[in-house]
Amino acid sequence: MNRKFVIVSTCLMFLLSVGEIHVLEAQKKRNFQPMDLFDLEYVSDPRISPDGNQVVYVRNFMDVMHDRRRSNIWMVRFDGTGHRPLTTGIQNDYGPRWSPDGTQLLYLSTRDGKVNLYLRWMDTGQEMILTHLTQSPSGLTWSPDGQWIAFSMRIPARPASFITMPAKPSGAQWAPDIQYIDEMIYRRDGGGYVKPGYFQLFVIPSEGGTPRQITDGPYDSGGRISWTPDSKYLIISANRHENRELEPMNSELYQVDVTSGTFTQLTDRNGPDQDAEVSPDGRYIAYTGFDDLLHGYHVSNMYLMNRKSGAITNLTDAFDRSVSSPAWSKDGKSIYFTYTDYGNTKIARVDLSGKVTNLAQNMGGNPVGRPYGGGSFSVSDEGFFAFTHSLPDHPTELAVFGLKTQVRIITGLNEDLFSFVQLGHVEEIRFTSGYDNREIQGWYAVPPGFDPDKRYPLILEIHGGPFANYGDRFSAEIQLYAAQGYVVLYINPRGSSGYGKEFGNLIHHNYPGQDYDDLMSGVDALLKKGFIDQERLFVTGGSGGGVLTSWIVGNTDRFAAAVVAKPVINWTSFVLHADGPNFFYKYWFPGYPWDFQDQYWARSPLSRVGYVSTPTMLLAGEEDFRTPISESEQYYAALKLQGVATALVRIPEASHGIANRPSHLIAKVLSVLKWFELHDSK
Repeated sequence: MNRKFVIVSTCLMFLLSVGEIHVLEAQKKRNFQPMDLFDLEYVSDPRISPDGNQVVYVRNFMDVMHDRRRSNIWMVRFDGTGHRPLTTGIQNDYGPRWSPDGTQLLYLSTRDGKVNLYLRWMDTGQEMILTHLTQSPSGLTWSPDGQWIAFSMRIPARPASFITMPAKPSGAQWAPDIQYIDEMIYRRDGGGYVKPGYFQLFVIPSEGGTPRQITDGPYDSGGRISWTPDSKYLIISANRHENRELEPMNSELYQVDVTSGTFTQLTDRNGPDQDAEVSPDGRYIAYTGFDDLLHGYHVSNMYLMNRKSGAITNLTDAFDRSVSSPAWSKDGKSIYFTYTDYGNTKIARVDLSGKVTNLAQNMGGNPVGRPYGGGSFSVSDEGFFAFTHSLPDHPTELAVFGLKTQVRIITGLNEDLFSFVQLGHVEEIRFTSGYDNREIQGWYAVPPGFDPDKRYPLILEIHGGPFANYGDRFSAEIQLYAAQGYVVLYINPRGSSGYGKEFGNLIHHNYPGQDYDDLMSGVDALLKKGFIDQERLFVTGGSGGGVLTSWIVGNTDRFAAAVVAKPVINWTSFVLHADGPNFFYKYWFPGYPWDFQDQYWARSPLSRVGYVSTPTMLLAGEEDFRTPISESEQYYAALKLQGVATALVRIPEASHGIANRPSHLIAKVLSVLKWFELHDSK
């Protein structure tokens, strides 16, 4: 035999065997790992072109070197072909908006270090920067004639003068100036201490130029902006009442003359009127809102206002679900909107007689941490839709459909990662509450490779809000817990949104109330399935979930360990220390803490701390102004005094969204897992 042939054949056989090994390795998936968070991508803010042929969207990704979430703008045809980037770079490009004729695209970008408006010609790809702003704009909206762009922007005001300091000697180094505060809302979670100023409306020519401010005064004129078809007026929502500091929910609709800045009030009731959208023919305004009954939970309805007569019709009075994001059909005969029902966010339409028709489901939100609702959609002139789609096995992808065509997912941003990473399977569970036999809905994720004949430790993970909901959506945190061998149970107890007015208000002036019973009944229902080790039960939750976690360990010792994240422990200190003192005391309670001391204390987890024996760790952001870190510190001190095993994890530079930065999300999950490991009986 030819020696050269033997050598070549041997080498070929070796390469084939090595290749076969790699194929087998590639086919064997591994579990989801913390560093995989940096490889996750997700879709947000899809915008379909007016002709329905193209969709632009924001493609979000993680910057592992700077520990930030970044975004670029991508485009794809409605049929799923031609998928390509319009912008690239380690920056944040977002807020894309098509011009009315579809020839140009407006968007925001941080590429130059500040947020500015950019305009792109879609035929050539040529771009120009429209603004050089000192503040970040929001609410970008094209005028129907394509000549103007409206937006809102915060304009700083001169700080109030309280004292006049004497002149300091030349070269002297004195302490920073004192800060004089006389506003009700003087700090906001995620924004820190509020600098004086108000959001004002601006317009700028679409061909470029100097932005022109069209509103003024001590009122915020921000949020959603809608043009009238003649491009002469803007319809906005604002709270311009004299008592607006004490009545934060009482906003009205206003018509603003673009030329003169003159305000005309359109609505007048006690409650929020918002999210206005003018019909294509200009005859009507669709908007959302409710009559404010000072309930903890209100169902937001879709209203129709006749612009000529001022007559108002509630189109969804009998619907019993909160509606949002109104968008008119081109023919003006119906309004598209979104709502959440039993943990699933849907797109629907309502005609002018009030008939509601479902169009699509499984709309998902943008965060990848926990399975909250949210998301967005847009619709073309001819009734073609683009929306963010999510299920437990994938973060938001881009999906499309038409009024006569089925939903299709046309992106696969994480197919590369999930080709070798195995996720835990998620199942729905329904059960009756031990308190009143009311049906409660939840879900549970099992570890990859789950064997129903084995016994697994359980994590009960509780959502915040409390008027919010979990659902059949992707959750990186839940998947990371499942990947470590836990079954993870998450439930929508009473008070959760998406189940109607009555269900939502079962905790009105009664929270945490019977949520405890709902959650314990869910644990019992899962135990009956036979694959949970009842000696290895763990519980955690954040915000409202932190309230319930601390309430649980104050009422039962059945859990081996607990992690309380960013909780409210003392309702009196919370109401007076959070960033909404004008809201919480009268919507979540019947009045001031000094008038209802017994109720504030009886509903505070701190009142139950003497009964806690469960090892309990606390997680809190150092810059959290929603549930300030002082709440966690109170509970930590109380547990220490009681001799309960405890620890306090402080997350630097973190607001209430303690997992907003990727590394913080990883640190949160690993801290929870480590605490449970330390107190596991296995």
